[in-house]
Amino acid sequence: MATYTVWVTTGQGLAASTCSAISITLVGAHGESPKHRLDHEGKDFAPGAVDEYQVPSAQCLGPIVLIRLHKEPYSFFPSDSWLCNCIQVTSPEGDTYCFPCYQWIEGYRTVELREGAAKTAAEDAQHPLLLQHRQEELKARQEAYRWKVYNPQWPRCLDVASVDELDSNNKYSLTKTTIFMLVSLVPRELELKLKGFSLCTGSWEKLEDIQKIFWCNKNPTSEYVSEHWQEDSFFGYQFLNGVNPVVIRKCTVLPENFPVTEGMVAGSLGEGTTLRDELKKGNIFLTDYKILEGIPTIQLNGEQQYLAAPLCLLHLTPGGQVVPLAIQLSQHPGPDSPIFLPRDPEWDWTLAKIWVRLANFHVHEVNTHLLEAHFLCEVYCMATLRQLPMCHPVYKLLIPHTRYTLHINTLARTNLIQPGGVFDKVRGDSCPLVRNVSYEALCLPDDLEARGVSSLPNYFYRDDGMRIWTAVESFVSGIIGLYYQSDATIKKDSELQAWVTEIFTEGFMGRKSSGVPFTLQTRAELIKFLTMIVYCSSARHAAVNSGQYDFAAWMPNTPATLRAPAPTTKGTATLRSILDTLPAVNATCALLSLLAVVSYEPGDLRPLGYYPEEHFTETEPKRLIAAFQAHLVEISKEIQQRNK
Repeated sequence: MATYTVWVTTGQGLAASTCSAISITLVGAHGESPKHRLDHEGKDFAPGAVDEYQVPSAQCLGPIVLIRLHKEPYSFFPSDSWLCNCIQVTSPEGDTYCFPCYQWIEGYRTVELREGAAKTAAEDAQHPLLLQHRQEELKARQEAYRWKVYNPQWPRCLDVASVDELDSNNKYSLTKTTIFMLVSLVPRELELKLKGFSLCTGSWEKLEDIQKIFWCNKNPTSEYVSEHWQEDSFFGYQFLNGVNPVVIRKCTVLPENFPVTEGMVAGSLGEGTTLRDELKKGNIFLTDYKILEGIPTIQLNGEQQYLAAPLCLLHLTPGGQVVPLAIQLSQHPGPDSPIFLPRDPEWDWTLAKIWVRLANFHVHEVNTHLLEAHFLCEVYCMATLRQLPMCHPVYKLLIPHTRYTLHINTLARTNLIQPGGVFDKVRGDSCPLVRNVSYEALCLPDDLEARGVSSLPNYFYRDDGMRIWTAVESFVSGIIGLYYQSDATIKKDSELQAWVTEIFTEGFMGRKSSGVPFTLQTRAELIKFLTMIVYCSSARHAAVNSGQYDFAAWMPNTPATLRAPAPTTKGTATLRSILDTLPAVNATCALLSLLAVVSYEPGDLRPLGYYPEEHFTETEPKRLIAAFQAHLVEISKEIQQRNK
């Protein structure tokens, strides 16, 4: 008779415990134990508890490779869910085996868990039982996580109609759900309704009137924006360090459809230089919103809404500021598409900048934020769940970065961007903007080089982003080096190849022009791809999400829609005409509500590198995680010191 000591760790939270009967079967290299009930007097499996049990076996089982957890009915108690964190088993010989779980076990069923050491399929080649376990796990996941087409222009997504269909492993925690609903939505909506603004369909009478809904939720950044939004230096600054810092690019040759002349900009460039000289020096930059051309709009409050596809030329001044030099509000130059300049009348120039900010809002929300930081990350999450078993090293590396992805994206599809949703109340047609997203744009070093902004001063998104990219890359490189000894091991990993192919097919529509790999041939390719996924799922999303309310709460700085066509002549804009062009009062309220929802981070926040679930159980990956965390702490200190 052999006796094994088993420790069962239950997750935290009021609902984590279970009243079901829990039994265990130990499966070793030399046999398996009989099913054994885990039961003490009193309450077992309380939230956060570590319960110890003795499990008998008629024989020594050898190395423990699998365990089976059996969750079954107990007495009159109804079916429930149990958050099982991990199981630890110590053999009579003193060997200890760890079995990560970190999942909700819903209803009555048997869950098989394998020992926690990360293994590729090749390493299991001589173990039919383990290979079978991998295959059965993936088959079950592929049945549970099915693809569907939400919109032919979007990446594929999870096939559910609402968050109610998600399993508990992909839903918000009770804490996050409660705070999200009570803190993020109810007070702001109620406050606006009580003031009567959300029922007003007319124009703002004065800019100062916007303060009446702005003041109650302002913060130091949003207050600064309200005071400086008309300044050219702040307008340019936002292309570097606002919420869409990925559209500005160096301009060495003026586009043919943007005929800016030397005479137009001579007064703005200063003495002793010319536009030609500044182009040669690399001091001219461009934002081009051609992607918006032809996008349909709808009516709000019975009024047609308008959009434009502007071009904006910017200049890096000797003092290190980026300021606008010229703005054209369409892609087609001509008498009806004048080029607006800083020397134009104040309200003409202000209105031109407002149109650029409108265009920037749409490209940011739909492409930079929704597509690249949400829906593509859902593809990475889905492919990881469908193609990589829990024991796969890449699964263990990525799974912490997929937390809540399926929940928040399902909410977006059902509450924000569907016809009639919150986004439609702000501006209309939801999102036909997905065109030609590229691998280059998602990989920060490549993107900075392609846009020619590697040496642009005061570009803190670049500086901080590169610090974080480098830290992630170093961590990923260490993990991959542990489990893949050569490029050949990458090529032969069929699960890994199926994973990257699914991302290419379902996320990037099989477009080879995207530059996204559809196979992985080398460790370097895998490291770069994984670094991109981790960076885009964490730091990049934070950069394009968290400041949305700060920069757009003062609506004139970032309108979501405009109620008059783009001007075709100069000299016609007045403050009154701008107020009649800006969103109506109720549309402004809707924008504030939207921004409060999408940029607020309620509860359950986990900083990058914080991994409370120990999916990696071996010593060396734990050391790499600790080094990664220490690296991130140093980066945070540097940023905080700089920000002072």
